[in-house]
Amino acid sequence: MSWNSEYDVCCGLENLPVFVENKINKEDLPQFQYSPEQVPGPGTDTDPSEVTFPGCGCLATSCLSGSCTCLERHGQMYDGNLRLRDQEENEDYSRPVFECNVMCRCSENCANRVVQRGLGFRLEVCQTHTKGWGLRTLEPIQKGRFVCEYAGEVIGFAEACRRQASQKPEDMNYIIAVKEHTGVGGTIETFVDPARVGNVGRFLNHSCQPNLFMVPVRVDSLVPRLALFAGRDIASGEELVFDYSGRYKNSLGNGQAPNTISAESWMRKPCYCGSQDCCGFLPLDISVINNGEVSN
Repeated sequence: MSWNSEYDVCCGLENLPVFVENKINKEDLPQFQYSPEQVPGPGTDTDPSEVTFPGCGCLATSCLSGSCTCLERHGQMYDGNLRLRDQEENEDYSRPVFECNVMCRCSENCANRVVQRGLGFRLEVCQTHTKGWGLRTLEPIQKGRFVCEYAGEVIGFAEACRRQASQKPEDMNYIIAVKEHTGVGGTIETFVDPARVGNVGRFLNHSCQPNLFMVPVRVDSLVPRLALFAGRDIASGEELVFDYSGRYKNSLGNGQAPNTISAESWMRKPCYCGSQDCCGFLPLDISVINNGEVSN
């Protein structure tokens, strides 16, 4: 396996470069503005870069449950090896994750600072046989480790509907819609589109049998970072994939897919993941098109 070490997809904006497969001409890569974090887009009420959470007063190198106000929100979600802990099987929904932030007095080496550290593995943009662009790892990744974010423009519901409606059948759809239940009967919806402004996560393909799963993680802002973690041990050279519907068995969550909404066959795009459990089509929630309820 060889890669073009002269070209960094991230333009030096990540703490590790992401190279491209050696056979790929960099001029053939999709044109977009690289951003390692979420940026505000049309229709959003909250700036993703705005610091809205108070910091903890911990003076220890690493915060501990029972004494840290940040950890009080969710408990100790990361272990000593910076891996996301498995959720209890009797929990219907994944617990929220709140990391220590810029207002906290703990060390930058605190175990409750994971997603904010950025890329920790060498990744490579590659060309797949049937799915177009893809992303693979150049080194082994342990189960539970953070891999990358799915970052882009944070847009409002109306803008998501407008962009979805303007797409042609052959266009790629990058919009991710995430719904979080607040526990008091309410929901929080976040729409992220990395088509024009985004990070390396935009190269991730769908799979009905993924090796990554997505968890909303909050650091400084109310706007969550859409963090992707390894759902199992991943070998070097393996393509990185996640289920666009938000489903992942044997990891955070109960492994159940969100409510699906039937769509006309012409609206469905075939899935080429090749997994044994392949559903035949990419996940599609047409609620954005119909101005209905949006699910992750």
